[in-house]
Amino acid sequence: MSAIRSNWVNFLRQYGPIPQNDNMYDETIQSILRKKKVTPIKIDMEYLEELVENFKSVNPYSVILTGTAGDGKTYYCREIWKKLGGSEAKWAENNKIEELMVNDYKMIFIKDLSELLEDEREILSTMADSIMGLENNTVFLVAANDGQLLETWKMIKQPTYNVIDTKKCIEDLLVEGKKEQTGFLIKLYNLSKTNSANLLPKIIKKVLNNPGWEECNNCPLNNSNETLCPIIENKKRLEEENSLITKRLVDLLTLCEINEIHMPLRQLLLLVSNMLLGHPNARDKLLKCSDISKINENNTTYLASIYRNIFGENLSERKRNSTDIFVTLNKFGIGSETNTLVDNVLIFGEDDQEYYELYEQLVLLDKQYGADNVFISEKKAYLEGDVEDKDNFLEMLKSQRQRLFFVIPEKLVDRLNLWNLTTFQYAGEFLDQVYRVLKENQRVKPQYLTRLVRGLNRITTGLLVQNNDQLILSTSGNYSQAKISRVLEEMVSVSPKRGEYIKFDMGEDNQRLNLTVSFASDLEPVRLNLQLVRYEFISRVAEGALPGSFSRECYEDILAFKSRLLKKLDDRRIADGELEEAQTSLKLLKVNDKGIVEHKTLEVF
Repeated sequence: MSAIRSNWVNFLRQYGPIPQNDNMYDETIQSILRKKKVTPIKIDMEYLEELVENFKSVNPYSVILTGTAGDGKTYYCREIWKKLGGSEAKWAENNKIEELMVNDYKMIFIKDLSELLEDEREILSTMADSIMGLENNTVFLVAANDGQLLETWKMIKQPTYNVIDTKKCIEDLLVEGKKEQTGFLIKLYNLSKTNSANLLPKIIKKVLNNPGWEECNNCPLNNSNETLCPIIENKKRLEEENSLITKRLVDLLTLCEINEIHMPLRQLLLLVSNMLLGHPNARDKLLKCSDISKINENNTTYLASIYRNIFGENLSERKRNSTDIFVTLNKFGIGSETNTLVDNVLIFGEDDQEYYELYEQLVLLDKQYGADNVFISEKKAYLEGDVEDKDNFLEMLKSQRQRLFFVIPEKLVDRLNLWNLTTFQYAGEFLDQVYRVLKENQRVKPQYLTRLVRGLNRITTGLLVQNNDQLILSTSGNYSQAKISRVLEEMVSVSPKRGEYIKFDMGEDNQRLNLTVSFASDLEPVRLNLQLVRYEFISRVAEGALPGSFSRECYEDILAFKSRLLKKLDDRRIADGELEEAQTSLKLLKVNDKGIVEHKTLEVF
């Protein structure tokens, strides 16, 4: 029984990690669409309508679209061109610069700033005049990778004052993360600031709802109880109502965004394509319809598991390690990390009544990727000591852990310690109990703050202290970076008191999470940016890990934070006239039997 050949599947395949992925580039996508006669994947872009309205307005601003490669800059330009009345045929000529009359303005499109030749770059002088208000009949829309934007402006020979001022304005907008600046008729949109966690569900929805899938309805492999098409099986799992796959991928990408790791549109499309089509034995590691019968015959259908494909397990190690999205997702260690309960369920659940209920729910009910015949037979051979290739079974066990991360239901998350399947045991807490609570302007439960305070105290003093209601600031007498610091400088209360406080808060962009310490209401507070790695580090130290055992970089970051706190403490003492008094006495720290810090005062003569 052979499958039909789907133009849609062949088209979707081009978005994956293949050598010639032309669909990754907007410049070639239109011709491919015409040849294959499929409906394109059209994403609702965040700023599109706002940009169109700008250029339709009476007094439009020039616009620069910047960001990393694959963020959709060219796509934006083409869609704006079309919505403003531009011809698709004219755009398809692939000229570097296009012009279009909009109302009474001449609008100039520069598709890629870095591709302009030396003489072509002179058009930027006209753009600078327009931005400074001296060229009233011309506006620009420019696409430029962020790393090349300023370099191109620097290459202009004999720059005018307007060019110099415009370049300085663009540099300020990039550094400060702003969209516009008073006195300049320009708006800068940094598409790298687009949230990939918000974009991924939109991409998944557009891919799953594409009418191209209708071709699969007539496929004999889809209408037989004896065969399985893993492409359709993966699609069904992804489109389940309240899909845990999408939810947990959004969680992982949100944690990346908090860590300021951005995934461009191109990488997200690559991920979705690979999730649906990945298989290690297919050409380019992505399935075509003609491959399905063969992998069914070879009993390797399980290798097309969407849960493996999320991490690029279908690819060679070299290819996986050179693809940004898989490098990023694999940093979470999902599959390599585990806990005793999960492995007991996977390995002993079939024969042990203590684990059988979980085994049935999490393994047996999934006949395709859970209790598939190959895993069951390999597990049996492993338990009987009759396995020839132990590493092969361990790889299968890794795949099962990856699957469980995306199928463990919410009601079992705490019981099975879901986030123990990652490198970051506190990631779920950090995301749901701290970050998202603050995003909704709610109050974080006090136990999460007090645990961090205890961890910080252990890191900055070098002592195994239990104090969690006050932040201890101490030195070794004349060196704030010493591993052991027994000279007490100050204790800052967690509870607000006379302008003192320690709290979580969000930055001005409502994206960055901070731990903020204030010494006085009239002094600027000191902030520590809390991304996942720092939160994990401080939490682990609070629960007993040694400061240097998890992250040397984090340890040094915390000591630098301590130095900034001590500097701010001196500022307060100077303002209050207490600096001289503080220098005439020493308070030596001592930890009592309960781990609580006490101090003894020594006068200095």
